[in-house]
Amino acid sequence: MKKFKTILLSGLLFGAGSCSLLDTTPQDFIDPDAYYKTAEQLQSALTGVYASMAQTNVYGDSMQGRMGLSADIGYEAYSVDEGTVGYYDVNPADSKIRSYWRDLYEGIGRANKLLEHIDGPAMDEAERDDIRGQALFLRAYYHFMLTCRFGDVPLVLHTPASGKLSDVRIAQTPRREVYLKIIEDMDAAAELVLPASEVACAGRVSQSAAWGILARVCLYMAGDPINEPGMYARAKEYAAKVIETGFHSLNPSYQQVFVNYIQDKYDIRESIFEVEFYGNNVGTYSTTAGRVGRNNGIKFTNTDMPEVGYSIGSIRATPYYYLLFEDDDERRDWAIADYTLNNNTGEKEAAANQWIRFCGKFRREYELIAPKSTSYTATNFPVLRYSDVLLMYAESVAADPSAAVGELAVAYEYLNQVRRRGYGRSVHTPVEGVDIEVADRNTLLEVIKEERARELGHELLRKDDLIRWGEFMDRMEMIRSTVPSNYTSNYYVAARAYYGNFSARDVLWPIPTYELSVNPYLVQNKGW
Repeated sequence: MKKFKTILLSGLLFGAGSCSLLDTTPQDFIDPDAYYKTAEQLQSALTGVYASMAQTNVYGDSMQGRMGLSADIGYEAYSVDEGTVGYYDVNPADSKIRSYWRDLYEGIGRANKLLEHIDGPAMDEAERDDIRGQALFLRAYYHFMLTCRFGDVPLVLHTPASGKLSDVRIAQTPRREVYLKIIEDMDAAAELVLPASEVACAGRVSQSAAWGILARVCLYMAGDPINEPGMYARAKEYAAKVIETGFHSLNPSYQQVFVNYIQDKYDIRESIFEVEFYGNNVGTYSTTAGRVGRNNGIKFTNTDMPEVGYSIGSIRATPYYYLLFEDDDERRDWAIADYTLNNNTGEKEAAANQWIRFCGKFRREYELIAPKSTSYTATNFPVLRYSDVLLMYAESVAADPSAAVGELAVAYEYLNQVRRRGYGRSVHTPVEGVDIEVADRNTLLEVIKEERARELGHELLRKDDLIRWGEFMDRMEMIRSTVPSNYTSNYYVAARAYYGNFSARDVLWPIPTYELSVNPYLVQNKGW
């Protein structure tokens, strides 16, 4: 199968990766008048826009277990990150937060350049529209990632006219306006890109990807802190568009979904949008690998046995997360590994203590590339899965008092399809003891809150879910009260730090200190 690689060509062609959006010295050395002249050059530029997703401080590394995004279902236990966002010990100069901001704005800048020059080449108009749609979507998605974490952020829709301070110093836009522009651009993108059935892989934006992420955006806008409940109906509409294509379906095996990511196998019916990684950064493809599994895998740090699969084991699950599952839910022992690895022998050992279990979704034992690197993996990472779409539809109905009565039964059915697969049962056959019986909307909503954790845990959605439900503080305080106070094992120490450091201000990250220093129009978030 042909791989749609997000090779960081633009790291060489389109500017320095560490440059801030607000630096006053231009960093690009490609003259737009001498580029963007052919369809091939537009495609190359688009690859550069995608590459921002795979940067070290986005999906390529730091987000994978090192930025506190697992919230109540998992805590970081990697001492190197003490005193950083990974342990909720945040300060505005945190390097991970600063680089996250910069990398995403660099991606936005790349998208803007492409969009500004997209009409130049003589080419097939359908291909041009597809490129335009992908660039529009990615620019919007990067803004979404920023406003979720920082609140009000600069809405950057054009390349600065010059390097003058008046051109590069951009004030923050209220987050509601940012969301509305995200929806506008993603909506336009969905009309331009190809249907999922015509797209070769999930590493490329399809109509289903655009509609599915739009459902997510609308759910976030409906909840805290914007609280526009009318957006629940729009979320339902977008999720329904994906479902009504008739193309997507749940993979019969929950485990196989993740083995596919590890082994570079596409299943776009289930995995609608994913971040691409390739190789192990050895040889020809020296900037294309990531750290999925190497960071958030089952801990094993013996470099003399690379064949086992080196992992720092940055995320351990909480007992709360473990106890959310029933014993016959097959997702539990996959999402939360029921064993640890002996660091001397590589052998599996039963993990009886619920505090020591690692994220098990991205197991290095399934990797096909040899030799296994101690630093990088080729494992792709899910951004949007079909099960998420089904759960978003169900949640939208549950949270929307204006939803039709008949939609409630449909919502319960979609929830139960996800549950049946999780229990290893046929998706479309009712199963007594697994299915949740149809009840009222409030019951459905509370079940979905737990079901999203079971189905989507450690896929970087949990903290944002808790924030939009207005439950982040309560959930974190609940976990804090369960951490043993007098045990000295390193994982207990890590859990006490992680759940002891958070406060109300952690619903948003601080605007990076450097950005504040170069742009006087930026205003720091409350509490920082």
